[in-house]
Amino acid sequence: MLNLLSQVESIAKEVGQHILLPAFISQTSIQSRKSDGSIVTETDEKAQTFIQQALHDIHPNIGFLGEEMSKAEQQQALDEGGKFWCVDPLDGTGNFTTPMPLFAISIALIADDKPVLACIYDPVRDEIFSATRGNGLSINGESYTPIPVNKPLNDCIGFVDFKRLQTPLAIKLVTKKHYRSQRNIGTCALEWAWLAAGRAQFIVHGGQKLWDYAAGLLLAEEAACTVTDFAGNHPFAQSRLSCPILATSNTDLSQAWLSLVDEKA
Repeated sequence: MLNLLSQVESIAKEVGQHILLPAFISQTSIQSRKSDGSIVTETDEKAQTFIQQALHDIHPNIGFLGEEMSKAEQQQALDEGGKFWCVDPLDGTGNFTTPMPLFAISIALIADDKPVLACIYDPVRDEIFSATRGNGLSINGESYTPIPVNKPLNDCIGFVDFKRLQTPLAIKLVTKKHYRSQRNIGTCALEWAWLAAGRAQFIVHGGQKLWDYAAGLLLAEEAACTVTDFAGNHPFAQSRLSCPILATSNTDLSQAWLSLVDEKA
């Protein structure tokens, strides 16, 4: 598995350095909008094509689910189960086209209905976050253990995506100081990677896509974080393309957040 991870890291770096960064610097990538209004560029599609082919060359019998596939193709890949790659070739496309230097590549291998290998690469900072199940978190190839968090929620900083929260919950969170401060950097992948690395203490998101959280979830869990949906269930407890996300540095913070997102509270 470690040899496979090394191959995946090499693919991510190749795409980041030779496809994403040149297009980011030149800002010449043609863009359009998907049916949901989100931006897609020719760079997203070029990066996904490269990653899909490179992964196929390594293991031709492993399936593939990518953000730039049609919803029907994504659902088919999910329904078929077994082993499949789950890829976001350019997470943070809005930032990429602004241009704001916050975007990443996210690659996960799903097996037995859970991620078993994960890689998130930040080409701007040349940082690669990776993990295989049961072997801990690595940053730039070195084993990394974040400092344990013992702070209460009201002294913590993390990521909240208000745009995808139900209005009553969003109002609840902005009208009373439940936490020290929040951020939203426009790339789920880097938010996951930075949570795992101990650079934030929580992620609250009303609905991430599978390719948004598949790799990051494994990184976080290998860094001893707690990950659930808003009902306290594990995101991979059932097969789904979208899921609310509540990820925290420890179980105490998870319980505090579960109380806050409870619609009856």
